[in-house]
Amino acid sequence: MLGVLAKADGELSETSRVVEIYTMEGLLQIMWHGDPGATDVVLMCGGAMGGMLGPGRSLYLELGLELAAEGRAAMAIGYRKPGDLTRSLLDTCAAADLALRNGAERFAILGHSFGGAVAIQAASTFAAHTAGVITYATQSAGCEEAARIGDTPLLLLHGERDSILGPENSMMVRTLAGTGEVRVFPDTDHLLAEAADEIAEITGSWVREKFDAHRAATS
Repeated sequence: MLGVLAKADGELSETSRVVEIYTMEGLLQIMWHGDPGATDVVLMCGGAMGGMLGPGRSLYLELGLELAAEGRAAMAIGYRKPGDLTRSLLDTCAAADLALRNGAERFAILGHSFGGAVAIQAASTFAAHTAGVITYATQSAGCEEAARIGDTPLLLLHGERDSILGPENSMMVRTLAGTGEVRVFPDTDHLLAEAADEIAEITGSWVREKFDAHRAATS
């Protein structure tokens, strides 16, 4: 579906590598931390302007390195066309498919801002494999069918002083999904940098907990 012309990859370190997938509609990049054959994989989706570092203070990079050290893996997705929901969803699904082909059994899907809608839609696409979804300062547009994630655990983190997308967006997504927990952080803006340490701690513990719960439920 991507119309792949070529694929290249290179190692950055013993635990990280970059995958580049060339298509007629642009370059899809994946920063892949950890063992490519890991069974637990975090998919990390950026915002409408792209990027692979995530909210807070490089949350995606730091989390990816931590999980790699534990035998898990994480994939930060550099969209071919940031802001295009259909293409960004396809890019995320392509990363998931690549992980599944290498042995992945379950995903935790993270999405910041525009990426929240990507994460919600990807979770509904891979519902049986999704252990949980976390959104950060998500938009509500593109989440109209959030109920399709079923009983997949959903955590929505938002800054009280978000100057781009107010916390009512996360509350709307929870309503649309019919499930989920919203946590609002005081004096925190769209990038959630003011609460970076707390958000990193919440994310790490929550993702690990949901991976373990999904493994127990499917074993």
